[in-house]
Amino acid sequence: MQLYDLQPLQLGDMVFSTTAPHETMCNCLERIMESARYSSGVIINTFSELEGADLQKIIHGVGVPVYAVGPLHKISSGAQSSLLDADKTCLNWLDKQEAKSVLFVSLGSLASMTHEELVETAWGLANSCMPFLWVIRKNLVQCSRKVGLLEGFEEVTRGRGMVVSWAPQQEVLGHQAVGGFWTHNGWNSTLESICEGVPMICRPHFADQMINARYVQEFWKIGFQLEGKSERGKIETSVRKLFCQEEGRDMRHRANDLKDKATQCMKKGGSSKTRINLLVNFIMSLPSSI
Repeated sequence: MQLYDLQPLQLGDMVFSTTAPHETMCNCLERIMESARYSSGVIINTFSELEGADLQKIIHGVGVPVYAVGPLHKISSGAQSSLLDADKTCLNWLDKQEAKSVLFVSLGSLASMTHEELVETAWGLANSCMPFLWVIRKNLVQCSRKVGLLEGFEEVTRGRGMVVSWAPQQEVLGHQAVGGFWTHNGWNSTLESICEGVPMICRPHFADQMINARYVQEFWKIGFQLEGKSERGKIETSVRKLFCQEEGRDMRHRANDLKDKATQCMKKGGSSKTRINLLVNFIMSLPSSI
């Protein structure tokens, strides 16, 4: 859940998160509500069909208007959530893959891993025998400015794997070939995956990612968390679980249900579309001198 504080003089970005994995959503909501009481309103990048119960807690607790207007990336068509240059040749590669067959692996623009984790991830993907599109940023590996492919990895995965330095994430998640998303669970990535009906393998690193991953696994049941030390056997099993087992198919079915709800909420009369109109009316009602 991503929130913004609406002040009379400015729209200040107030993204509330938790740096402690054990912090509960209730703790987070209490901090949100305490701060929001001093604002003119709260804008939230979510939709009521996704987080209805938590939205009701916020609405009852803050005493100011609450506008759940998400998913915001669906309002600005084509807008990307990253400033990194994307390699769009991966879209042509995806065009050649079977529907719902590819695992998209991307840990965002900040998360990093050790060289050992890179090695285990690479061979876990290779041994799964599933097609994959893997984003390896130049600063992905800790204490290294340049990341090279492992010896033998490219040969083993040739034809069913592609590695890029950055990908156009929204377009990739919306591509018919993508059937799973290995993600760090930043809110933008989580919401983009939900909106495209793509189930997730969760590998959160810090802040709100911990809570988001917990919701994906425990509440929405559209993915599961890859916990503990990165090991190639565990990674291989996780990928196969998502793509080849009944449990993964059930997750995909639930993810598609949420995709439909995300689509409906942005249509005329939908929950988010209605709140966008209310927000516009509220802003237009403010004194012109502000």
